[in-house]
Parts: sequence; structure tokens; C-alpha cells
Amino acid sequence: MTDVFSPEKRSAVMSRIRSKDTKPELIVRRTLHRMGYRYRLHHPGLPGRPDIVLTRHRLIIQVKGCFWHGHRCLKGRTPKQNSGYWIPKIQGNIARDRRNERRLRGAGWHVCTVWECAIRTHQSRALGAVLRVLGTSRLIVRDATAAQGTERTQL
Repeated sequence: MTDVFSPEKRSAVMSRIRSKDTKPELIVRRTLHRMGYRYRLHHPGLPGRPDIVLTRHRLIIQVKGCFWHGHRCLKGRTPKQNSGYWIPKIQGNIARDRRNERRLRGAGWHVCTVWECAIRTHQSRALGAVLRVLGTSRLIVRDATAAQGTERTQL
């Protein structure tokens, strides 16, 4: 079966696919912001320019699209058309993701991956998982009156 679009129309359709500010990413960002967490976006100094970086917590949140990153769900299916292109493309994305995650963990970062399908189908459960990770990565910070050595937990 051939493509239903002309090459020009297919190019226009593909050019509209976003790599930043996707709907699932915006949902995670809004939730974090509403809860008082502050973060950086697409930090250029880190491997892979992660989606959300909570520097205070040494936490990276990657919001991944199921199709582009080869998730094993319904949305993550490899197209039958032009599989000679898509299979190496998606396998390359997976290899790059693993390499970047390994480098981030090696640099002392916690990495949390949130899949597009989890946000769409089980939004509260997916966001709850992110918040649980945040809860375990809290920093113990010395209080301003730390002369006595008192410590407090800070978010």
C-alpha cells in the first residue's frame, strides 16, 4: 500500500510533529509547577537535553512519545510501511535514550521516564509515580540557623 499523502503533504504533516512542548509534557510541567516545584527545560549542558530538570533534587524527568521512543504499547507500534526506514530510526532513538540515561545516572542524576500512553490513560497514576520519585530524592538542607546543626527537609 502506498502513502495516502503526496510527498509534499507528508513533509508538511511530519514538520508539524513537535519535539518540545508536547501535550503530555505540558501536563507534567503544569502539575509540577502547581505543586510548587521549579525546574529548567531542555537543559543544554546535560546529555540529550532532558525535558524537565529539577536541579535542586538532582532529578531528570523525560516525557517520551510512545511511537518515537519504541514503547511496547499500542501507540508504540512500528509502521508496516517503509519498515526499512522506521525500524533503524526507532532503534537508534532507543539506543540514544539508553546512552543519555546512562551518562546522566553516571553524573549523579536520578532519571524518571514518563510515557505518553501513561499520561493519556492513567494521568494521576503516572504523575503520582513522578511525585513518589520526588519524595525520595528530597534534599536535606541545613537551616539558616544551623549553628546548632539543625536540619530540615526542603522541597
